[in-house]
Amino acid sequence: MPRQQQPARPVRRRSYDQFCATARALDSVGDRWTLLIVRELLAGPRRYTDLHADLPGVSTDVLASRLKDMEQGGLAVRRRLPPPAAAAVYELTEHGRGLLPVLTALGRWGAPALGERRPTDAVRAHWFALPLLRALDGVTHSGVVEVRLAEGEFHIRTGGEDAGGEVYGYGPAGHPDACLVLDAEVVLALGRGECTLAEAVGEGRAEVLGEGPLAAELRGGRSPRI
Repeated sequence: MPRQQQPARPVRRRSYDQFCATARALDSVGDRWTLLIVRELLAGPRRYTDLHADLPGVSTDVLASRLKDMEQGGLAVRRRLPPPAAAAVYELTEHGRGLLPVLTALGRWGAPALGERRPTDAVRAHWFALPLLRALDGVTHSGVVEVRLAEGEFHIRTGGEDAGGEVYGYGPAGHPDACLVLDAEVVLALGRGECTLAEAVGEGRAEVLGEGPLAAELRGGRSPRI
């Protein structure tokens, strides 16, 4: 008689097996690519194909594996959009969105390593959202700022916890409260604390478009331009 096939056992994820909060955290997000997937999903739900396009260098097998691990770990969920989209998207859970301060701190720590851009370096405009959010952390007015770089456009929300929704998003905003025009080097300088946005505007290295209190605050409290 043929041997009865045994049911496959679930694969146990690797663990540091240490009674330490840092080790437990790394059990969930310490694998290569996981935190970069979180960076992408912090901007809102994304299809698998969009994630693959904005994570140059990741293989389809690794991306699928990481997303499955993130679902099992309660960091992300997969859901199907209603018609006419009828597409499956991945999005962060509240537990996954709690990694925003981790990504922000990690970016601040790694900022000094960003010197001259290497020929092999991929770049996406929305990757500059996190350092810009750090620079605008003290902005008091809530609203949406559309950011225009040579690399593309993205938008961010100011006002901290009162802003609501995702803290940044892909592409231009539908109805921004202000538009910020600058280049990537200025964003990095702002994120490193080398200058303030008001100083960059005053020196002509950045331009704020729009009217209203948020635009005025971004200019440094000056009246909107006519």
